[in-house]
Amino acid sequence: MIRKLDEVNLNYAFPEVAFSEDYIIGTYQVRVKTSSIEKLALAIADEQTTGTWIKVANDSDDKRRTFGAKVVSIYEVPDAGADYAGDQPPMYVIQIAFPMANMGASLPMMLSTVFGNISASGMLKWIDVAFPEKYVRRFQGPKFGVEGLRKILGVYDRPLLNAMIKPNIGWTPDEGAEIFYQAARGGVDIIKDDELMPANESFCPLRERVTKFMEMEKRAFEETGERTLYAVNVTDGIDKIRDNALRAIEYGANCIMLNAYTAGQAALKMLADDPEINVPILAHVDFAGAYASATYTGISAPLVIGKLTRLAGGDFQINGHPWGKFPIPYKVFYRSFKAFTQPWWNIKPMMYACSGGTTQLVVKNCMDTLGTDIILAAGGGVHGHPDGSYSGAKSMRQAIDAALQGIDLIEYAKTHKELMRMAERLGPDVMKNFDLMK
Repeated sequence: MIRKLDEVNLNYAFPEVAFSEDYIIGTYQVRVKTSSIEKLALAIADEQTTGTWIKVANDSDDKRRTFGAKVVSIYEVPDAGADYAGDQPPMYVIQIAFPMANMGASLPMMLSTVFGNISASGMLKWIDVAFPEKYVRRFQGPKFGVEGLRKILGVYDRPLLNAMIKPNIGWTPDEGAEIFYQAARGGVDIIKDDELMPANESFCPLRERVTKFMEMEKRAFEETGERTLYAVNVTDGIDKIRDNALRAIEYGANCIMLNAYTAGQAALKMLADDPEINVPILAHVDFAGAYASATYTGISAPLVIGKLTRLAGGDFQINGHPWGKFPIPYKVFYRSFKAFTQPWWNIKPMMYACSGGTTQLVVKNCMDTLGTDIILAAGGGVHGHPDGSYSGAKSMRQAIDAALQGIDLIEYAKTHKELMRMAERLGPDVMKNFDLMK
């Protein structure tokens, strides 16, 4: 049988050719024993586009030319030669190019195309995706982003301070409003519901909660001259999310929050693209660990929580750091920050909120690593202060001031009693405070 080059190379392309022809390139890490990595890569390309496990009647080369994926590259790590003596299955990095036309500007269809069925195919992990500029420009991304948040708050020369209402759940609107007021007058820029606080349940109704919190925002502003955003959780069934957001804004909310990985990134995009929802959106990271915690399966954290959520329109996002209560590797922390912020055509940077055990003792670590265009998100660090939330907020602002001025935290605390009181409570060993999480 004669097979010419155009047939042999039908499902292959160089990456630069794929980009020029409007393909999206998915990158995968694969650890598997196989007699032919070429056949495996082609099977992945087929499975996610025109093919299946058996030849079907209506398949054709014409369909594959238009809708089929192409194998862009295959790398073995290490690039084994005749001297290779390892007994583990090889590790491969495979790149597959998918036609933009297959998925349009739909995030769910992009996810289904690039990692749908193959996500269940064993030790295969989706580690990156590269979009042509034409594809990215179909998305709005964050409405506000870093500069927009700073403009709303009028704060340009320091990290922003965020606190979530603690305890997570169980408080009444009146109790929550008092916690809000004390934190706001102490210097917190953004106060959010905990991700466990439902949007609108009988024990803490949306209207009463938002109305009372925003009354306290006005009161604190009149005393301090500093604005506070209230990120009210609107997470709910998909049929209720938009209505929750619009009602929260009607009641006075100046920010909303969505649990983006349980509600879905498409729900986040729906809110971000809506012209009637003209307030910043906090994307909460809870549940992302179900996607991004494994070594050999799932999705890489910088991709799922950074690149994709930024594309969907999150203005800022709660995320972990290496000095807190969750085991966030430095690599994941830093690469995620880059996915949040590095230049990306029309897509504004998304602000990184260092959370999950952020205390006064680690403020300098976060600032030294990421700079000052970040949010320091402290729940226990504010509300766990021995003298209450007002002093806790002041102590966090004092820790920020110390880091900005290059003064040792304890030295600065000698003349700032709120900071000293919290430093004494926490003790010198940062990680001992999180023994209960281990």
